[in-house]
Amino acid sequence: MKISIDNALGMMPEALSLRAQRTNTLANNIANSDTPGFKARDIDFHSVLKQRLAQSGSPGDVTRTHSTHLEGRFAPGREALQYRTPLMPSLDGNTVDTQLEQAEFAENSIQFLTALRFVNGKISGLRTAIKGE
Repeated sequence: MKISIDNALGMMPEALSLRAQRTNTLANNIANSDTPGFKARDIDFHSVLKQRLAQSGSPGDVTRTHSTHLEGRFAPGREALQYRTPLMPSLDGNTVDTQLEQAEFAENSIQFLTALRFVNGKISGLRTAIKGE
């Protein structure tokens, strides 16, 4: 049986890459919270990951498998970077809600760290199997 690193890690490398992109997007929103006319943007993580996996043929399924699992916040099939609809737009045209952006940033950071721990665990398991311990 041939073991491939791609098969062992599944969709996690793509998920980590996309989480990093989303971190940059959310940080950009926060940094521009006082810029007149700036439009907040976000990435639809689930639909973009699903799209990337379909294109690359990578293993992994990101469908909702239980009624308590969270759904994506945007309609699937749209472009990766979307404008956020503001709850209360400012007079200067800026659509950044700093509290919302900080909450999304914190949630994304936790999910990034969780995925990273998963990858570290998989690599540690593979290392142990290779050493025969």
